[in-house]
Amino acid sequence: MTKPTINDVARLSGVSKKTVSRVINNSPLLNAATRAKVERVIAEIGYVPNPQARALATGRNFLIAVLHDGRNPELELAAQQGVIEAIGETDYALVVRPLDPRAEGMEQDLRRFLETQRPAGVLLLPSVAEMESVVRACRDIGCRYVRMGATGLDAPMQLVATDDRQAAAEAVGYLIALGHERIGIVSGPEVAGPAQQRELGYLDAMADHDLDRGPALIANGDFSFESGIKAGNLLLEVSPRPTAIFAVNDGMAAGVLHAAHARGIAVPGELSIIGFEDAPIAARIWPPLTTVHMPVGLMASAGVFKMIHPDQAGTLPAQFRLELITRGSSGPAPV
Repeated sequence: MTKPTINDVARLSGVSKKTVSRVINNSPLLNAATRAKVERVIAEIGYVPNPQARALATGRNFLIAVLHDGRNPELELAAQQGVIEAIGETDYALVVRPLDPRAEGMEQDLRRFLETQRPAGVLLLPSVAEMESVVRACRDIGCRYVRMGATGLDAPMQLVATDDRQAAAEAVGYLIALGHERIGIVSGPEVAGPAQQRELGYLDAMADHDLDRGPALIANGDFSFESGIKAGNLLLEVSPRPTAIFAVNDGMAAGVLHAAHARGIAVPGELSIIGFEDAPIAARIWPPLTTVHMPVGLMASAGVFKMIHPDQAGTLPAQFRLELITRGSSGPAPV
């Protein structure tokens, strides 16, 4: 049995192919009665629009591209899930494209990808969202984009943002309220905007309470679990040892916890640990990780909606709230 075609829909509906195409592509240039009649025929005969044909007709593919730098797999996976949920009842599909900011010819490769695929929208994850060359490529080629990043990074129509600096300051303030005075930090890559904001939040809280925030209490990581172990070991060798450590993402916080266990340091009895993002790993390790919840999936879904329905983008917030989730890895400072 041959598949129904757009010609069949037009004939049975008593309208032109152009009118059927307008129905398929949700054009506003139709009255409700005509739209309902065509949609009824489409449902009755089981017509499925050809995505390549739709792309030719509209000048764009039904693709949402997610661009990431591969540094924070937990966050990237959560964002992809948010995109999938947003496009679940639509004709859109997800394509994921990693970018290496340090690679020669990165911008040229990105432009080639955008020109070839012509995505309907591009979601820029941290830290790609801070790369002006990527934003410039999207603008030059005419791809709608939304950045997931810091407050004020772009106009609200192109932004889903969080105040990481303030949330980090509040997380460290929570440790200080528990009696901790010697608090270390596992910072992130220098090129990662969110990591820098979270480190600034740590420094703000420590300065507000006139606590030591010298270089001995700061260890660098690259967002990975392994770098968290290495940084944790460095901080736990400092004398006097920190009674609490704040890591700028959960993967590194889990690494710090591993380093503490290997040294026989009780968590939270001798050491409190806090992460950031509330990735799935946070609730699965032992003890479960106190962390700052970041609604990555919700932000990604909102970003997709802004790209698919730009006329309604102004109805969605650009700013999303962060919340400290207290679990078993934090407690009062040891006496």
